[in-house]
Amino acid sequence: QVHLVESGGGLVQAGGSLKLSCAASGGYFSAYVMAWFRQAPGKEREFVAGISRAGSGIYYEDSVKGRFTIFRDNAKNTLYLQMNSLKPEDTAVYYCAARDDYNIMESVSAYVYWGQGTQVTVSS
Repeated sequence: QVHLVESGGGLVQAGGSLKLSCAASGGYFSAYVMAWFRQAPGKEREFVAGISRAGSGIYYEDSVKGRFTIFRDNAKNTLYLQMNSLKPEDTAVYYCAARDDYNIMESVSAYVYWGQGTQVTVSS
């Protein structure tokens, strides 16, 4: 069991940068595969990036490759998402999620622990 809390969202102009954090507590953080998802109004929640337990395995959704970087600091029990070159289509509520397994998965159903979300708004 792990409790997740996102932070770092806000309003930025297109081309700007933002760094999201996800603080974990109540569980053994390094035992969880972690991921970032996002959900825009009227849209389904979609996978953004995932990272393996030790941080050596990383997978990105195609639209964010080269712009976003996912990383984790297991000593601080924290997951991060560095977002650069932001576009208006990146606007969404961003969620961190955790699963008890080895593989990074793209489906929402594969993750059982979720944060409350943090709003990212990118103006044109």
